[in-house]
Amino acid sequence: MNTSSLSGRQMKTSLRELLLHETLDAALSEILQIPPKKVVNPLISFFCSSEPLLYWRSISAIGAVVTLMAGHDLESARVVMRRLMWQLNEESGGIGWGCPEAMGEIMACCDQMAKEYACILVSFINPDGSFIEHPVLQQGVLWGLGRLAHARPERVVNASDFLTPLLSDANPVIRGLSAWVVAALPGSATNPLLIRLSDDNELVPFYINGSFCSRTISSLTQ
Repeated sequence: MNTSSLSGRQMKTSLRELLLHETLDAALSEILQIPPKKVVNPLISFFCSSEPLLYWRSISAIGAVVTLMAGHDLESARVVMRRLMWQLNEESGGIGWGCPEAMGEIMACCDQMAKEYACILVSFINPDGSFIEHPVLQQGVLWGLGRLAHARPERVVNASDFLTPLLSDANPVIRGLSAWVVAALPGSATNPLLIRLSDDNELVPFYINGSFCSRTISSLTQ
């Protein structure tokens, strides 16, 4: 893609077309040829999209983009992470849609970012930390933690205690995503709450590897 002459609006349109109409791998191949700083803003803007595929694929894309950025400009990658954190702060005046998912995706892709910021993502489920109460954002935090835990479990092993009460949550999405995180952590096989959920066949919507599916909670415990 020749991006040298594209305006901001044209860049956003081009990225939208790629993310919606190409396979995720094909879209990422094109996006990673563009200077990372040119695509970060449009990708973050898609976090407010009402189109689920655009929302989630922009999260996948920003993980790849910030990982590439970190390889040659670590401080710029940190700036993106701090921006995502700020948007989850009440003082920002925003809601922070997609930000915890994006943080988890970035850290799953880039160990340096995980080393520096995993503790922040964990703090969002810590009642004595920066606990996020908004149920939709909380689901985003759990997805981000699960994405990170399945890639780098050692970075979130201290999340186990905070996840335990969420395994009994009345909301099946919270319950299922919590089970998905815990299942990736060391010692999960002996967790009695996780064992109990192995018979929970309630379906929850799930995004992974560029695609949507419905998964039973029991399958997320494995």
